[in-house]
Amino acid sequence: MELFFLGTGSGLPSKRRNVTSIALQMLQERGSIWIFDCGEATQHQILKTSIRPRRIEKIFITHLHGDHIYGLPGLLSSRSFQGGETALKLYGPRGLKNFVETSLSVSDTHLPYQLEIIEVEPGVIFEDFQFTVTCQLLDHGIQSYGYQIIEKDLPGELLVDKLKQNGIEPGPIYQQIKQQKTITLENGKIIHGEDYTGPAKPGRVTTILGDTRYKPDLCSFVEGSDVLVHEATFCKEDEALAYPYHHSTAEQAATLAQQSKVKHLILTHFSSRYQEEGEGKLLNEAQTIFQNTTLARDFLQVDIPRKG
Repeated sequence: MELFFLGTGSGLPSKRRNVTSIALQMLQERGSIWIFDCGEATQHQILKTSIRPRRIEKIFITHLHGDHIYGLPGLLSSRSFQGGETALKLYGPRGLKNFVETSLSVSDTHLPYQLEIIEVEPGVIFEDFQFTVTCQLLDHGIQSYGYQIIEKDLPGELLVDKLKQNGIEPGPIYQQIKQQKTITLENGKIIHGEDYTGPAKPGRVTTILGDTRYKPDLCSFVEGSDVLVHEATFCKEDEALAYPYHHSTAEQAATLAQQSKVKHLILTHFSSRYQEEGEGKLLNEAQTIFQNTTLARDFLQVDIPRKG
């Protein structure tokens, strides 16, 4: 599982940063990619990577400001020309369905794949045997959501030595045992897979917040995340701008990370007023409070390692 930052700027693109979009690559886990926000020219950014649009399974939109959605109609359209024929699900706030359907209708765009648009409310919005996705309302003037991707616990290691000691040799049966099934052997003996597997490995938790003011009560939502992606539109000296513009500072993001006991904080969504020197200031302000902070840049790839 890996985060791939396609755009890390706020408001408008700059020479160094495109506007917001993040890919969560889960090629080993499920052979697919999830996209979080789709600012203008996201598909151009994708062309510079190894990402294949046909592998995009879900797109999550945090809110409907242009720097987070203007790339969506183009990506949806061009996906069909790049081998994307499988169904795609799109999640986001109220109004997303109207935006997408109007864009496709006015441009006379017809998608050859099934597109399902789900306008979310706080709580669980997706669950299968591998992952649960929940969302939480933020504070950004318009509806803005944070998404948490919770990987379900993984089966423990197969206790191969114990199996061999009990006369069970390697073969297809090992896969059934690892799935903790109850199996009847050829000699009539019944074994339980749970007796031959180690402790389950805790799943990973990734939290990606949309634009928001500093909101201390988000602690309960992001608590314990392996990775927290948080906006840092302003530095401390511009804190007076953060509240009226419904944004956060790097220091505020770090405070939330520290209070919530997350493992790794990644800052993104930087104002174009900060060039390289200013970006260093953002990082320093955050690391003073929360040391394990990374400043995102376009095309940064961050591995989210398995636990245990």
